[in-house]
Amino acid sequence: MGVMFTLPVIFVVLTSVMKSDQAMTSSWWPTEWHFENFVKVFEKAPMLSYLLNSMTYSLLATLGVLLSAIPAAYALAKLKWRGQSWAFMAVVAAMMLPPQVVIVPLFDMWVRMGLTGTLVPLIAPYFLFDAFSIFLLRQFFLTIPKDYLDAARMDGCSEFQVLYRVLVPMAKPGIAAAAMFCFLYTWNDYFGPLMYTAQVQDNWTLSLAIASFRGMHHVEWNLTMAATVITMAPAIVLFVFAQKSFVKGITFTGVKG
Repeated sequence: MGVMFTLPVIFVVLTSVMKSDQAMTSSWWPTEWHFENFVKVFEKAPMLSYLLNSMTYSLLATLGVLLSAIPAAYALAKLKWRGQSWAFMAVVAAMMLPPQVVIVPLFDMWVRMGLTGTLVPLIAPYFLFDAFSIFLLRQFFLTIPKDYLDAARMDGCSEFQVLYRVLVPMAKPGIAAAAMFCFLYTWNDYFGPLMYTAQVQDNWTLSLAIASFRGMHHVEWNLTMAATVITMAPAIVLFVFAQKSFVKGITFTGVKG
Protein backbone atom coordinates (compact mmCIF):
# COMPACT_ATOMS: atom_id res chain seq x y z
CA MET A 1 0.00 0.00 0.00
CA GLY A 2 2.86 2.34 0.83
CA VAL A 3 4.48 1.71 -2.55
CA MET A 4 1.17 2.23 -4.35
CA PHE A 5 0.62 5.66 -2.77
CA THR A 6 4.28 6.66 -3.17
CA LEU A 7 4.55 5.87 -6.89
CA PRO A 8 2.72 9.04 -8.09
CA VAL A 9 5.05 11.18 -5.96
CA ILE A 10 8.10 9.40 -7.37
CA PHE A 11 6.74 9.91 -10.89
CA VAL A 12 6.29 13.64 -10.27
CA VAL A 13 9.82 14.01 -8.86
CA LEU A 14 11.45 12.08 -11.71
CA THR A 15 9.50 13.98 -14.36
CA SER A 16 10.53 17.29 -12.79
CA VAL A 17 14.21 16.63 -13.63
CA MET A 18 13.65 15.36 -17.19
CA LYS A 19 14.26 17.31 -20.35
CA SER A 20 11.17 18.67 -22.08
CA ASP A 21 10.88 16.15 -24.91
CA GLN A 22 11.30 13.11 -22.64
CA ALA A 23 8.61 14.32 -20.22
CA MET A 24 6.02 13.76 -22.96
CA THR A 25 6.98 10.10 -23.43
CA SER A 26 6.19 6.94 -21.46
CA SER A 27 9.75 6.78 -20.10
CA TRP A 28 9.90 6.93 -16.31
CA TRP A 29 13.63 7.27 -15.70
CA PRO A 30 15.41 10.46 -16.83
CA THR A 31 18.01 9.96 -19.56
CA GLU A 32 19.49 13.30 -18.47
CA TRP A 33 19.13 14.98 -15.11
CA HIS A 34 18.06 18.62 -15.38
CA PHE A 35 17.93 20.07 -11.89
CA GLU A 36 17.94 23.53 -13.44
CA ASN A 37 14.23 22.97 -14.11
CA PHE A 38 13.58 24.17 -10.56
CA VAL A 39 15.39 27.42 -11.34
CA LYS A 40 13.46 27.83 -14.60
CA VAL A 41 10.18 27.61 -12.70
CA PHE A 42 11.06 30.78 -10.78
CA GLU A 43 12.08 32.44 -14.05
CA LYS A 44 8.79 31.55 -15.78
CA ALA A 45 6.53 32.79 -12.97
CA PRO A 46 6.85 34.72 -9.67
CA MET A 47 6.76 31.51 -7.64
CA LEU A 48 8.48 33.12 -4.65
CA SER A 49 5.61 35.59 -4.32
CA TYR A 50 3.05 32.77 -4.62
CA LEU A 51 4.98 30.76 -2.02
CA LEU A 52 4.90 33.71 0.37
CA ASN A 53 1.15 34.12 -0.17
CA SER A 54 0.55 30.44 0.57
CA MET A 55 2.68 30.60 3.71
CA THR A 56 0.83 33.72 4.87
CA TYR A 57 -2.55 32.10 4.25
CA SER A 58 -1.70 28.77 5.89
CA LEU A 59 0.19 30.11 8.92
CA LEU A 60 -2.32 32.84 9.79
CA ALA A 61 -5.26 30.48 9.23
CA THR A 62 -3.63 27.90 11.52
CA LEU A 63 -3.02 30.56 14.16
CA GLY A 64 -6.64 31.66 13.87
CA VAL A 65 -7.91 28.11 14.25
CA LEU A 66 -5.92 27.55 17.43
CA LEU A 67 -6.98 30.85 18.98
CA SER A 68 -10.67 30.23 18.27
CA ALA A 69 -11.02 26.44 18.49
CA ILE A 70 -9.11 25.78 21.72
CA PRO A 71 -11.41 27.88 23.98
CA ALA A 72 -14.52 26.60 22.18
CA ALA A 73 -13.42 22.98 22.53
CA TYR A 74 -12.60 23.56 26.20
CA ALA A 75 -16.07 24.94 26.84
CA LEU A 76 -17.69 21.97 25.12
CA ALA A 77 -15.51 19.34 26.79
CA LYS A 78 -14.80 20.54 30.34
CA LEU A 79 -17.49 23.05 31.30
CA LYS A 80 -21.17 22.54 32.09
CA TRP A 81 -23.61 25.15 30.82
CA ARG A 82 -27.15 25.37 29.49
CA GLY A 83 -27.43 24.54 25.81
CA GLN A 84 -24.07 22.77 25.67
CA SER A 85 -25.39 19.71 23.86
CA TRP A 86 -27.21 21.88 21.34
CA ALA A 87 -24.04 23.87 20.69
CA PHE A 88 -22.11 20.66 20.08
CA MET A 89 -24.81 19.45 17.69
CA ALA A 90 -24.50 22.74 15.82
CA VAL A 91 -20.73 22.17 15.48
CA VAL A 92 -21.32 18.66 14.12
CA ALA A 93 -23.95 19.98 11.71
CA ALA A 94 -21.54 22.67 10.51
CA MET A 95 -19.00 19.95 9.70
CA MET A 96 -21.53 18.37 7.34
CA LEU A 97 -22.24 21.63 5.53
CA PRO A 98 -20.22 21.93 2.29
CA PRO A 99 -18.46 25.31 1.98
CA GLN A 100 -19.93 25.74 -1.51
CA VAL A 101 -23.41 26.02 0.03
CA VAL A 102 -22.63 29.30 1.79
CA ILE A 103 -20.13 30.69 -0.69
CA VAL A 104 -22.65 33.00 -2.46
CA PRO A 105 -23.69 35.06 0.61
CA LEU A 106 -20.12 35.07 1.90
CA PHE A 107 -18.75 36.24 -1.42
CA ASP A 108 -21.39 38.96 -1.58
CA MET A 109 -20.42 40.09 1.92
CA TRP A 110 -16.71 40.35 1.07
CA VAL A 111 -17.51 42.18 -2.17
CA ARG A 112 -19.55 44.76 -0.23
CA MET A 113 -16.62 45.17 2.16
CA GLY A 114 -14.23 45.65 -0.76
CA LEU A 115 -11.90 42.85 0.34
CA THR A 116 -12.10 40.51 -2.65
CA GLY A 117 -8.77 40.14 -4.39
CA THR A 118 -6.97 39.96 -1.03
CA LEU A 119 -6.15 37.14 1.38
CA VAL A 120 -8.43 38.54 4.10
CA PRO A 121 -11.57 36.57 3.06
CA LEU A 122 -9.48 33.39 3.19
CA ILE A 123 -7.88 34.00 6.59
CA ALA A 124 -10.50 35.87 8.65
CA PRO A 125 -13.08 33.02 8.96
CA TYR A 126 -10.51 30.81 10.72
CA PHE A 127 -10.28 33.35 13.55
CA LEU A 128 -14.02 32.97 14.14
CA PHE A 129 -15.09 29.35 13.66
CA ASP A 130 -13.81 26.06 12.29
CA ALA A 131 -16.13 23.17 13.07
CA PHE A 132 -13.72 20.32 12.37
CA SER A 133 -10.96 21.75 14.59
CA ILE A 134 -13.41 22.35 17.44
CA PHE A 135 -14.72 18.80 17.15
CA LEU A 136 -11.22 17.29 16.96
CA LEU A 137 -9.93 19.22 19.98
CA ARG A 138 -13.06 18.56 22.01
CA GLN A 139 -12.65 14.83 21.52
CA PHE A 140 -9.01 15.04 22.59
CA PHE A 141 -9.79 17.22 25.63
CA LEU A 142 -12.23 14.55 26.81
CA THR A 143 -9.30 12.15 27.22
CA ILE A 144 -7.66 14.43 29.82
CA PRO A 145 -8.76 13.57 33.39
CA LYS A 146 -10.83 16.27 35.03
CA ASP A 147 -8.91 15.84 38.30
CA TYR A 148 -6.01 17.91 36.97
CA LEU A 149 -8.33 20.79 36.19
CA ASP A 150 -10.11 20.58 39.54
CA ALA A 151 -6.75 20.66 41.33
CA ALA A 152 -5.80 23.82 39.46
CA ARG A 153 -9.13 25.44 40.38
CA MET A 154 -8.57 24.57 44.05
CA ASP A 155 -5.20 26.32 43.82
CA GLY A 156 -6.98 29.48 42.77
CA CYS A 157 -6.60 29.34 38.99
CA SER A 158 -9.22 31.03 36.87
CA GLU A 159 -10.79 29.17 33.96
CA PHE A 160 -8.44 31.01 31.60
CA GLN A 161 -5.42 29.88 33.64
CA VAL A 162 -6.76 26.32 33.84
CA LEU A 163 -7.06 26.28 30.07
CA TYR A 164 -3.70 27.72 29.08
CA ARG A 165 -1.54 26.56 32.01
CA VAL A 166 -2.92 23.06 32.55
CA LEU A 167 -5.00 21.82 29.64
CA VAL A 168 -3.04 23.21 26.68
CA PRO A 169 0.35 21.74 27.78
CA MET A 170 -1.31 18.36 28.31
CA ALA A 171 -3.10 18.51 24.95
CA LYS A 172 -0.10 19.33 22.74
CA PRO A 173 -0.50 16.21 20.51
CA GLY A 174 -4.16 17.01 19.82
CA ILE A 175 -3.39 20.67 19.18
CA ALA A 176 -0.54 19.68 16.85
CA ALA A 177 -2.91 17.39 14.92
CA ALA A 178 -5.52 20.15 14.57
CA ALA A 179 -2.87 22.65 13.47
CA MET A 180 -1.45 20.25 10.92
CA PHE A 181 -4.87 19.43 9.48
CA CYS A 182 -5.58 23.14 9.06
CA PHE A 183 -2.17 23.90 7.55
CA LEU A 184 -2.39 21.09 5.00
CA TYR A 185 -5.97 21.96 4.06
CA THR A 186 -5.22 25.64 3.51
CA TRP A 187 -1.93 24.89 1.77
CA ASN A 188 -3.73 22.72 -0.79
CA ASP A 189 -6.87 24.87 -0.95
CA TYR A 190 -7.79 25.77 -4.52
CA PHE A 191 -11.45 26.71 -4.30
CA GLY A 192 -11.03 29.56 -1.83
CA PRO A 193 -8.15 31.33 -3.61
CA LEU A 194 -9.94 30.85 -6.94
CA MET A 195 -13.04 32.59 -5.59
CA TYR A 196 -11.40 35.49 -3.79
CA THR A 197 -7.99 36.17 -5.37
CA ALA A 198 -8.31 35.04 -9.00
CA GLN A 199 -8.71 38.60 -10.27
CA VAL A 200 -5.52 39.84 -8.53
CA GLN A 201 -2.56 37.75 -9.66
CA ASP A 202 -0.21 39.25 -7.06
CA ASN A 203 -2.24 37.56 -4.31
CA TRP A 204 -2.40 34.09 -5.88
CA THR A 205 -1.44 31.10 -3.77
CA LEU A 206 0.64 28.19 -5.04
CA SER A 207 -2.37 25.97 -5.67
CA LEU A 208 -3.93 28.57 -7.95
CA ALA A 209 -0.59 29.38 -9.57
CA ILE A 210 0.10 25.72 -10.37
CA ALA A 211 -3.20 25.40 -12.24
CA SER A 212 -2.43 28.56 -14.22
CA PHE A 213 1.18 27.48 -14.74
CA ARG A 214 0.00 24.21 -16.21
CA GLY A 215 -2.23 26.12 -18.61
CA MET A 216 0.56 28.45 -19.69
CA HIS A 217 3.20 25.74 -19.99
CA HIS A 218 1.12 22.67 -20.82
CA VAL A 219 3.77 21.38 -23.26
CA GLU A 220 6.59 21.67 -20.71
CA TRP A 221 5.45 18.98 -18.30
CA ASN A 222 8.88 18.86 -16.71
CA LEU A 223 8.50 22.46 -15.54
CA THR A 224 4.93 21.82 -14.41
CA MET A 225 6.12 18.86 -12.33
CA ALA A 226 9.01 20.91 -10.95
CA ALA A 227 6.52 23.54 -9.79
CA THR A 228 4.43 20.76 -8.23
CA VAL A 229 7.46 19.46 -6.31
CA ILE A 230 8.10 22.96 -4.97
CA THR A 231 4.47 23.09 -3.81
CA MET A 232 4.63 19.68 -2.11
CA ALA A 233 7.96 20.21 -0.35
CA PRO A 234 6.84 22.39 2.63
CA ALA A 235 3.92 20.08 3.46
CA ILE A 236 6.16 17.00 3.33
CA VAL A 237 8.80 18.63 5.53
CA LEU A 238 6.14 19.67 8.05
CA PHE A 239 4.71 16.16 8.23
CA VAL A 240 8.16 14.59 8.69
CA PHE A 241 9.00 16.81 11.66
CA ALA A 242 5.52 16.73 13.25
CA GLN A 243 4.67 13.11 12.45
CA LYS A 244 5.01 11.79 16.00
CA SER A 245 2.75 14.45 17.55
CA PHE A 246 0.30 14.15 14.67
CA VAL A 247 -0.08 10.37 15.01
CA LYS A 248 -0.36 10.58 18.79
CA GLY A 249 -3.02 13.28 18.52
CA ILE A 250 -5.09 11.20 16.10
CA THR A 251 -4.63 8.01 18.16
CA PHE A 252 -6.05 9.51 21.34
CA THR A 253 -8.81 11.57 19.71
CA GLY A 254 -12.24 10.13 20.43
CA VAL A 255 -11.16 8.03 23.44
CA LYS A 256 -12.98 9.40 26.46
CA GLY A 257 -10.95 9.27 29.66
